Amino acid sequence: MAHREGITTETHDWTMIKASTLIENQKVIEIDGNTPVEQACNILIDNNISSAPVYTISDTTTQQKTNSSMHSGKTYNGFFDYADVIAYILLILKSTTVEESGSLEIRDIVKKALQGKQVPVSLASDLSQKNPFYSILPEATLISAVEEFSCGTHRVCVLNPDGQIKGILSQSTVVKYLYENKHQFPSIDSLLNKTLRQLNLGQTDVISVSADSPVLDALSQMSTYGVSSVAVLGHMGVILGNISMTDVKHVLKSYQHRLLWDTCFQFVSLVRTQQGIDDGQDRLPVFDVRLDTTLGFSIAKLLATKSHRVWVTDERDRAIGVVSLTDVMMAITSMANAS
Repeated sequence: MAHREGITTETHDWTMIKASTLIENQKVIEIDGNTPVEQACNILIDNNISSAPVYTISDTTTQQKTNSSMHSGKTYNGFFDYADVIAYILLILKSTTVEESGSLEIRDIVKKALQGKQVPVSLASDLSQKNPFYSILPEATLISAVEEFSCGTHRVCVLNPDGQIKGILSQSTVVKYLYENKHQFPSIDSLLNKTLRQLNLGQTDVISVSADSPVLDALSQMSTYGVSSVAVLGHMGVILGNISMTDVKHVLKSYQHRLLWDTCFQFVSLVRTQQGIDDGQDRLPVFDVRLDTTLGFSIAKLLATKSHRVWVTDERDRAIGVVSLTDVMMAITSMANAS
């Protein structure tokens, strides 16, 4: 689809495209900050989304906080996503140590939860400290969003002049757009034809758990290292599967907290079965590529599996690296700056 720019027919310069054109007619799900955490989790599950902006209503105008946005009494304080859900679960399970060492806000969350009181999602928003509220104007160019994403930001809100959210632009939305329109953009097309090895990608440390570790260990690893998924490794480091942040919804559904103590391999099998039921197909649980795979093919795998990272394996199927959407954004930014 050609994007019109002024009176020209179509552009070959992707950097100048307005970021807002990628989120036309998007339905935005927002969560009231007073909503209990459990209910907020259900909103994510029911709408099949991985995050939502959290707002509070204020009668009086107070000083605007950093990384928050206030308009007409509505203040956006952050996003609530599955990283926060994991941080919340771990917080409650490790409540004894938190009571002694945590901040006042953290201790307040734990105290409420242990007393059986409802914890408002405004307290848990950005509990993971991985998803602050970033916003851009509709006129912002795609390159400005990509540069933000290359620093590790996963999503930004596009705000209308009246302060209402027009839409949410994510790393995956931008990657999908550039991949699907690559033939319109020669520089992107050229980049996608290069291998991971040529781009020096896919040789970062693999965050992993062993197949017989409890699921709780996988959540802890994700929280500790700030990653969206971990590799599940079997004998000799062979990759058997993948546990991602969004998989925690299977723990939350019907309050199946006992799954936290299942082995990672059992959990991967359960998720695979559930995906088959939900999607009507049996999706493979492992998403891997090789160093000599092109960036384009790696992105195709990311998009097909709706994943944020793909594992790099050697000829013996051992995990030797990972390529994330942030890595893809960094490669695109480097290419744009070099040209």
